[in-house]
Amino acid sequence: MEVRGIHHAYRRRKVLGGIDLELRAGTLVGVVGENGAGKTTLLKILAGELAPDRGWVRHHGGFGYCPQQPVLNDALTVRQHLDFFQNAFALPDLRWAEEVMDVLGLREYGGERAGNLSGGTRQKLNLTLALMHDPQVLLLDEPYQGFDWDTYQRFWDLAVLLRTAGRCVLVVSHLAYDTERLDELHRLHDGVLQQPTAAVTA
Repeated sequence: MEVRGIHHAYRRRKVLGGIDLELRAGTLVGVVGENGAGKTTLLKILAGELAPDRGWVRHHGGFGYCPQQPVLNDALTVRQHLDFFQNAFALPDLRWAEEVMDVLGLREYGGERAGNLSGGTRQKLNLTLALMHDPQVLLLDEPYQGFDWDTYQRFWDLAVLLRTAGRCVLVVSHLAYDTERLDELHRLHDGVLQQPTAAVTA
């Protein structure tokens, strides 16, 4: 995914003032910034949910988007959500989705209605739905919300699995957790991305 010259403002309040970013295959990338820095606005533009005032985003493959607030139907079970998205993505089977569920520890909740799930388990389902069509790029907005320590570790196990498979994972958060796990870390400040820190190997 290539991002060039992204500008966006809400009325007279400039939020993004020229964002350039390249998301390369096989990388874990972080973007951190204070609340209100424009992180969610940037993700919405990358996902095509919001049009920038200027600039462009070019996709070189499929992407998955996991927003900060899970978009789920409380009346449907976990399994029914998977069936619905399988049809939406025209997937031949759910093998990859079930593998993701196993890594996250979600499979045992297959028969539970979404409305009865804890916040952390809802986030697991949110993440599974974003990943089940095996996108080349995964866009995550504050993915740790509601995760206990075990789930947090499982999340990073999944992230490493995706990187090894040649996928790119972009994690956006207001706090820089476990930055040593990332290949690149950008800071969003005053509407621009500061130069990434030196790449490290997780």
